[in-house]
Amino acid sequence: MTLEFWFDFSCPYAYLASRQAAAWAAKGIDIDWRPMLLGGVFRGIASGPNGDGPMAALGPAKALHNLRDMQRWAEVLGAPFQMPAAHPMRTVRALRVLLTLPRREWPAAIAALYAAYWERAEDVARDDVIAAALTGAGIEVGDAFARAESDAIKDELRARTDEAIELGIFGAPAWVMRRGDSHTLVWGQDRLPWVEAMLAGWDPDRDAAPPGGPRTAGEHLAIAPPGSTLDVYFDVSSPFGYLALAQLPSIAKATGVTPRLIPILLGGLFKDIGQATAPLLAMPASKQRYFYLETARWARWWGQPFDFPRKFPQRSIAAQRLSVIAVAERPFADQCRLATALARAMWAEQRDLEEPETLRAILAAEGFPTEWIERTSEPAIKAALIANTALAKNANAFGVPSFVVNGRLLFWGQDRLDLVGRALAGWSPQNEAT
Repeated sequence: MTLEFWFDFSCPYAYLASRQAAAWAAKGIDIDWRPMLLGGVFRGIASGPNGDGPMAALGPAKALHNLRDMQRWAEVLGAPFQMPAAHPMRTVRALRVLLTLPRREWPAAIAALYAAYWERAEDVARDDVIAAALTGAGIEVGDAFARAESDAIKDELRARTDEAIELGIFGAPAWVMRRGDSHTLVWGQDRLPWVEAMLAGWDPDRDAAPPGGPRTAGEHLAIAPPGSTLDVYFDVSSPFGYLALAQLPSIAKATGVTPRLIPILLGGLFKDIGQATAPLLAMPASKQRYFYLETARWARWWGQPFDFPRKFPQRSIAAQRLSVIAVAERPFADQCRLATALARAMWAEQRDLEEPETLRAILAAEGFPTEWIERTSEPAIKAALIANTALAKNANAFGVPSFVVNGRLLFWGQDRLDLVGRALAGWSPQNEAT
């Protein structure tokens, strides 16, 4: 079985993933290294304000989190890492030089060029930097730089980039596994467990669960030190908020930490920070298609029912106010059960959270007073939801679910629950201001 690894040297996450690809190759897995020009992909799919990629549109809070996220992953994976002052650097020259080399030398060349960019922060747009990296890896450069300027090499890189776009790739790293005339695309270095499961036979778009059964976020977590805290900012209008809520009981049981649920109004947060109110609808078409696949894959991974709502987006303000009431008056188990039921109604049961009767039925089914529906119009409940949303902004949250560990470390996304668990166990990422 061959695993394609699509990459560009300019992506830090592709750098991290390339180390795992090399480790798999050392264990006998057939890795097909697939260089592409990431900027060409962005332009080809109109990603970003001017086709210059999604990073160009990041707000300040998300940009800071993105930097910290890549630094955290590097630390967890044991990878040397420093952010070059000149990032992003032009990598077209390095990619073309790579294409001139014999395939047997690609793994060493790729590792050497990634190390130059992301370990030593050198300018890989320069010929002398490229040459030094390659010769340091024992690779004869010869006339590679002259051949890199040939029309044949330029056309090859262009063709590879076009193929990436045709495969639905919208960013790096991208993993592709082919089955007959079809292929499965997985994006990101943080999906390595998925790729491992695929190598073990899992089809994430057809199989109900990965080999060994659904996972839980509480697996392998340890009891947290006394006094540890976990704040969870959520809105049931998010599919990833739904999936995160379903995992909180297992995290609480494994760590001994009772999460503090903080219902917010996601649309209000987006408005406050100047972000699109429906980010999905602002994505390039290829990323939108992948988003639909990925949400269903995560549901299978966690063993949760899922059916993308035919009515999307939905206003969740009344549902979130119900959670405000539950948080104020009920223990965590009840809070989480109600919030999860509300989210599941939208994300698995094709129910409309804008309809009062839907909310009333959910309250009754879960054993909560149906009179809470009338209470959602109380000024104090409205004010509490507004105040929670302001808290989220002050915590530098920019989406949901957002997790704050010990009042200090912000993690965004249910796909960061592994990092949340590490932080609860006492891990404190290096080089982060409190």
